Amino acid sequence: MENKRQDGRKIPARRGVPPVVGLLLATAVMNTLLYLCLNHFFISPQRSAVDPSHCPYGYFRMGQMKNCSPWLSCEELRTEVRQLKRVGEGAVKRVFLSEWKERKVALSRLTTLEMKDDFLYGLQMLKSLQSKHVVTLLGYCEDDNTILTEYHPLGSLSSLEATLNLSKYRNVNTWQHRLQLAMDYVGIINYLHHSPLGTLVMCDSSDLPKTLSQYLLTSNFSIVVNDLDALPLVNRSSGTFVKCGHRELHGDFVAPEQLWPYGEDMPFRDDLMPSYDEKIDIWKIPDVASFLLGHVEGSDMVRFHLFDIHKACKSQMPAERPTAQEILHTYQKVLNSLRDTTMSQTREML
Repeated sequence: MENKRQDGRKIPARRGVPPVVGLLLATAVMNTLLYLCLNHFFISPQRSAVDPSHCPYGYFRMGQMKNCSPWLSCEELRTEVRQLKRVGEGAVKRVFLSEWKERKVALSRLTTLEMKDDFLYGLQMLKSLQSKHVVTLLGYCEDDNTILTEYHPLGSLSSLEATLNLSKYRNVNTWQHRLQLAMDYVGIINYLHHSPLGTLVMCDSSDLPKTLSQYLLTSNFSIVVNDLDALPLVNRSSGTFVKCGHRELHGDFVAPEQLWPYGEDMPFRDDLMPSYDEKIDIWKIPDVASFLLGHVEGSDMVRFHLFDIHKACKSQMPAERPTAQEILHTYQKVLNSLRDTTMSQTREML
């Protein structure tokens, strides 16, 4: 239909966009936005292989610090660090939430002089193993038996479930992020087995709660190892193997070779207890990984895909267990496969 202007000439009628075309355009836009959102949701954030806070030996950087600073000295620890409250205690050290230059830090103090050798060994490990896998060392004072490290407010892995159940962390309480945590844990074990010092064994792991207490959850939901005072060295070339402590161990969390092999009729004797190697860490990986995976939607699916590698970890023969690197590789393959499958199914629904 044509309209007339006041001068009498005809005006072509305006043609609107047909409703069906508008609907198709809107659907296409919505599908594109949904696709982008799903890509962001299903693809777990990639962790850098290089520690972003990497500094030369004897220096540190944390948080928003732009430059590396030298480890704090005894004098600086005494005058610049303000102790606030105790937040943890173990056999070797007490840990205090403290403040340094308006930054929250963790100050560790030796509990008793009887444990000083363990305390100093842990300090030496911290100094030698600084990397993305290990809590950041800020300073130390051997005269005062103190160590200063970066503070992680989310605490140890023991409180993981309580943390992820908080409403503000609901978006990371998914099988993707939980599997990434398991990969972080195995990555730490792999780093210790191939450390700059040689093959180190995580001996402070006689049960699941004790094991979880050795690791901290960072604010960006990665894992760092925090307690390094029980890391004996395996040296196959010299025939050096390890024994975790001098007491008899029990339970199925520890590896079979850590149990007293001579039966109940023969009393335990440390000098008769056979030594073992780093494969005791491999035995424990399935139990720690199962805890980290939790019971969210999709976690049982992940367990199913990890069944074979976890079964291999539980081999009675240590030599038949996979290496931490092989486990890490399998975890990555499972993550990629399940992510791609989920994305494909979602695309088919669009």
